[in-house]
Amino acid sequence: MHRFFVEKEYAEKMQIVGGDARHISKVLRMQPGDRLQVVSDDGITALAEVVAIDGECVSVHCLETIAELHEPRVKITLAQGLAKGEKMDFIFQKAVELGATALVPVAMEHSVVRLDGSKAEKKVERWQKIAEAAAKQSKRDMIPRVAKLQTMAELLASNSCGTKLIAYECEDRMSLKEALQAAEQAGGIKELLLIIGPEGGISPKELELAKAAGAIPVSLGKRILRAETAGLVAMSAIFYETGDLG
Repeated sequence: MHRFFVEKEYAEKMQIVGGDARHISKVLRMQPGDRLQVVSDDGITALAEVVAIDGECVSVHCLETIAELHEPRVKITLAQGLAKGEKMDFIFQKAVELGATALVPVAMEHSVVRLDGSKAEKKVERWQKIAEAAAKQSKRDMIPRVAKLQTMAELLASNSCGTKLIAYECEDRMSLKEALQAAEQAGGIKELLLIIGPEGGISPKELELAKAAGAIPVSLGKRILRAETAGLVAMSAIFYETGDLG
């Protein structure tokens, strides 16, 4: 069943507007009486019936709330070093499908891509649309927010996650599993910042900045993973270790 997000608190009668309304009427060709799911701004999911379709506004009547939750116990913020081409599109799309709560594009020292001013803003807008589409497809209960482009220093200064991990290809002492087990034993994991480098990897300076901010360097195994693979592998392992993947 199709799912749509409404930027208002839950009410018995709600309206879907803009692009989603056009999609409902022009692409899906729904009619009054058809049913869909709506997710309100306060995180309530409901089964709803289309009442009326008028231009760019679809009015719905909520029939019942849906108690089943689709969000993971551990909230992961994925901080991804800028990667080339369409790799960032792919990374953010799949990260949302897996369950990321927030996404942060990071301009790192070894990033080949350089984004400034309006170009960076347009990219963030694009990634936010990709995140919204992925959230709908994967039946998320919220749309993960894509933050503005940041440097490593800005990321670390603004992030308050209790657990911070940075995947580092030269790390040979601490595995991801060991770091997660230690964090669970130290009081549990509620919010986790996962830092992944670009194609060129994380610079020594960035690594030291991260460590000074409390981030733990971890290994993702004996093989070197691509920039577009590392974050998704790490997220899958984290969710498995914390019981979210069954």
